[in-house]
Amino acid sequence: MTVERTTYTVAGWGVGDLWTADGVVVAHDFDFGVLSGQGRDLHLGTKATFRDTSPDPALAGAAVLDGRPEPALALNGRAARSSPERATKIARDAIDRVRAFLGGGDGELADVAIDVDSCTWFQHEVITTLRRVPRGEVVSYGELAALAGRPGAGRAVGTICATNRFAFFVPCHRVVSADGIGGYGTAGVAVKRRLLALEGVSL
Repeated sequence: MTVERTTYTVAGWGVGDLWTADGVVVAHDFDFGVLSGQGRDLHLGTKATFRDTSPDPALAGAAVLDGRPEPALALNGRAARSSPERATKIARDAIDRVRAFLGGGDGELADVAIDVDSCTWFQHEVITTLRRVPRGEVVSYGELAALAGRPGAGRAVGTICATNRFAFFVPCHRVVSADGIGGYGTAGVAVKRRLLALEGVSL
């Protein structure tokens, strides 16, 4: 299976990397570095571990939106290369939805198909449950664990959120601590607060 990678930008937010294959999103990472002026240093999710850090130079370049070509990478052992039409329909649709979401609109992301075949039962349940948390609502780590069928596994939920490879499509910004906003990986609390503010949540 070939994974198509599309890099795109969202004004005022940063740079997204979307991987798709067979009509589903395999991964989505978003670099919020534009907010800090640190280039691509800040990112959400597991970019450093999910992507192979040694790109195969024989692979074609990634599909690009907004004119930022980058080298293709090997993704979990699968070749990642460009779409002959710059971006597939599934990628364009997903990116349009992300842009609408970050623009403060009602961009719906929960129904975008994502590849969770490699997830454990608990990971799958947490991801599925979290995707049902509606815009404008939050859930604590402990509550999400209980809703996913494992009361008391709040720490495990935190680990799943910290290694989320589907930025925004699995809305980890809606998971908060029992006594506050909680963390948001390397992107930081300020980014999490801004994302929640888009949905009318103030923490």
